[in-house]
Amino acid sequence: MTQNTTTTQARFDSEGAIFMAARRDPTGCNVGLFGVPYDGTSSFRPGSRFGPAAIRDVSNGLETYCPQLDLDLEEIAFTDLGALDIPFGDPKPVVEAVKKATQNVLQMGLRPLMLGGEHSISSGAVAAITESHSDLVLLQLDAHADLRQEYLGARHSHACAMRRCLEVLPSAQLLQLAIRSGTRAEFQELHDQQRLVNHNPGQAATDLAKALAPHQGKPLYLTVDLDWFDPSVLPGTGTPEPGGFLWRDFAAVVDVIRHHQLVGADVVELAPQLDPSGMSSVLGAKVTRSLLMLLSLCATSEQN
Repeated sequence: MTQNTTTTQARFDSEGAIFMAARRDPTGCNVGLFGVPYDGTSSFRPGSRFGPAAIRDVSNGLETYCPQLDLDLEEIAFTDLGALDIPFGDPKPVVEAVKKATQNVLQMGLRPLMLGGEHSISSGAVAAITESHSDLVLLQLDAHADLRQEYLGARHSHACAMRRCLEVLPSAQLLQLAIRSGTRAEFQELHDQQRLVNHNPGQAATDLAKALAPHQGKPLYLTVDLDWFDPSVLPGTGTPEPGGFLWRDFAAVVDVIRHHQLVGADVVELAPQLDPSGMSSVLGAKVTRSLLMLLSLCATSEQN
């Protein structure tokens, strides 16, 4: 069954697994989940096109209740729209399809949560959201800076994800949390533009709280490249980078973000076949659960 829910020609395939506690019908919902199974520019280990399905498949292994946020998914009105139909090959049409899909999700009165797929897709979602939120602030959790102009001949490579986002971000407000890999030029830019935000493993995200304080009340978009986590807990990703973070560090980030106006998010770069244990997919699903709750909280507070 293919569900055509858009006036902008984006199409969602709603066959297959559904994220736990989600609805197929978007009526009455405030968050819209959709997947983008694309990894056409993967440069090291492909397979992130299987990420959205894997996150859905394992989600039922988690509890619907989150003790950190004291929320239950069964109490949240969110829809799983399915997998976005995308063209094969060149990434640019895929990014445009993501933009159209995100526009449709917004037109339905939903806050979008996108599951990748590779990181190149994020600029499409950001471009759509900035049409109604020109003051959007972008927060990146990632091992890599992703600030290259092009990589292996592709401007829309996963290694250029934040460069392309900056081109569609009117506010130019990009915060990059605890980046640990990149070129010399990328790190020089991180420091020159004061975008790099420190995070001490195992501690509260105080530096992030300080960095976001001037943006209190502004719309926030969070992009989570799962290689931000350490390969010891999330080996199932295309470009693993030692020296990363654990779940408690993500929980510290959640404690900060819950006080801000999250209007959209994505979770990208899960390559489930690279982790036979399945734990990478479980961690990706748990991240997704937290973001669903944060988006719903923000939507509810805005309505009230």
